[in-house]
Amino acid sequence: MRYDKGHKDETRRHILDVASAQFRESGIAAVGLAGIMSEAGLTNGAFYSHFASKEDLVREVLTDALTRREERHKANLENGVALETTIRDYLSTRHRDRAGTGCPTAALVAEIARHPKATRDAFTGKVSDILTLVAEQIRQGSADDRRRKAITIYATMVGALQLSRAVNDKPLSDEILENAVEAAVAMANEQ
Repeated sequence: MRYDKGHKDETRRHILDVASAQFRESGIAAVGLAGIMSEAGLTNGAFYSHFASKEDLVREVLTDALTRREERHKANLENGVALETTIRDYLSTRHRDRAGTGCPTAALVAEIARHPKATRDAFTGKVSDILTLVAEQIRQGSADDRRRKAITIYATMVGALQLSRAVNDKPLSDEILENAVEAAVAMANEQ
């Protein structure tokens, strides 16, 4: 059977999207290739015409999802969106409650620490790019000061989002988000 031009790229994109949502929602270790391919409407054998292994898929998902997040940060920077707006959006209850479409760092960082060097290298490069963009949104201080603040702000955001998702007490979860917003915004506005 012959497929239209671009079919393979579309299929690969579809597998990436399905895997990305499943990984973020359930965790990398909990998601099998059979479940990904079933949800994608494809056979297990089709997987290997797009990816060499599950680890290859994990790297591609991370790179893709973090590139998309990086593009949002770039757009915010280009459009003059304040860092405070980015922080408030990231630490929102909407983001907390939608792990499957949210930040891959907050959803997967603990698992990524146990993955092979190539996967961690891909993750490290993308996180570094995001930190650079956050630093560019900080208006005060030397380049080193802005970088230090960007790391602190991003770590606060990621950690608070993870913690807010982990607790089973909604008022406490909301309180974690609210306090993290205050701390991150204060750091961003610190002179």
